[in-house]
Amino acid sequence: MTETDYFIGIKGSGMSALAEILHDLGHTVLGSDITQYTFTQRGLAAAGIEMLPFDAANIKPGYTIICGNSFTDEHPEVKAAKALGLPFFRYHEYLGKLLGDYTSIGVAGAHGKTSTTGLLAHTLSGIEKTSYLIGDGTGKGTPDSKFFVFEADEYRRHFLAYAPDYLIMTNIDFDHPDYYTGIEDVYSAFEAEGKQVKKAIFAWGDDPWLRKLDVDVPVYYYGEKDTDDFVAKNISRTTTGSSFDAFHEGQLIGHFFVPLFGDHSVLNALAVVAVGVTEHLDPEYIARELASFAGVKRRFSEKKMGDAVIIDDYAHHPSEIKATLDAARQKYPDKQVVAVFQPHTFSRTIAYLDEFAETLSSADAVYVTPIFSSAREQSGSVSAEDLAAKIKQGYVIKLDDMSPLLDYKDAAYVFMGAGDIQKYEVAFENLLSDVSPKTN
Repeated sequence: MTETDYFIGIKGSGMSALAEILHDLGHTVLGSDITQYTFTQRGLAAAGIEMLPFDAANIKPGYTIICGNSFTDEHPEVKAAKALGLPFFRYHEYLGKLLGDYTSIGVAGAHGKTSTTGLLAHTLSGIEKTSYLIGDGTGKGTPDSKFFVFEADEYRRHFLAYAPDYLIMTNIDFDHPDYYTGIEDVYSAFEAEGKQVKKAIFAWGDDPWLRKLDVDVPVYYYGEKDTDDFVAKNISRTTTGSSFDAFHEGQLIGHFFVPLFGDHSVLNALAVVAVGVTEHLDPEYIARELASFAGVKRRFSEKKMGDAVIIDDYAHHPSEIKATLDAARQKYPDKQVVAVFQPHTFSRTIAYLDEFAETLSSADAVYVTPIFSSAREQSGSVSAEDLAAKIKQGYVIKLDDMSPLLDYKDAAYVFMGAGDIQKYEVAFENLLSDVSPKTN
């Protein structure tokens, strides 16, 4: 008899990925969520996983309940599950339980988690049996896997549910100001998670906070300096991607190319190389798999319409915005770069108002949408107008009039945000379709 797992909030990015993994491993999986379409549900639908509207009557005896972290104990389905005494796990709790059967490799960091997890999962999957959970909603459960690659989210210290064999730490930065009190608080969470790692940590060597880690396993630093354990040298960034030579303790590992853009792409690839070498994988196989990586959802995803390039990215923190605009400049050096940015939550916008303005100003023009408010906060004392006023070539744009973007020719439009920025993309794409010359 197969186990039946019921997901409350099945369309969440981590939840949908976990649902796909358990489905692949032979579990009966179903769940509930809002009826509005989300980009994560395509994988669920393709797997034939049933998605229901929220309703307490959905909860049946015999189910194991996996609940998304945004749903309180007052949610009708949660109350129904508790009343029936069903096995009940929060998302991170269940994932932590699942990891014990594999050589587990987590990816943590304020920025770059999803891209690095995707790159690591792709690379290892081409060499050994690998299961993986990526924060873009992608999950795959491969029976008899050696490796389990997963994204370890620091929000509300949820990653403390995990005790992986290895952990990549891309950086430590102050984010989630609705929860963390400051950078020291974030650091304490990362160090606490580091103390739970079983074999080794791979950390970016230029991060001063990561250099302070006091943990019980070896920390291998990666970067571009000779003081790092794994070093990228002879870096070349072109319009087709990024390449580098990787060294470990002064010895050449090999030459690697990844079809990704921006300085961070080399660092992410180097971290993957470091993990692979530590697990004694052939560097030639690692190079082969890195070169064939196609990217992850909502991370520099591109669409071309005429002479316009539309780039969709999840960037919602100043460091991420800087990296995304840097990548756009690398791939499209001859195009104007026009940023369309949706600030995500009032608390984050207030905390980073000046930093947002500074990083966005590297674009040729910036259009700021109204602030996306989460269920956690419905109002605040800052507006899109406040941010736009601080940006050189900064403007406010509304969903019902995307026409100002038509003033640019041969441009790369970078739509960035963690909310519902995609509705602005769709509106602009529809506008472009309407004004494109028609042929008879």
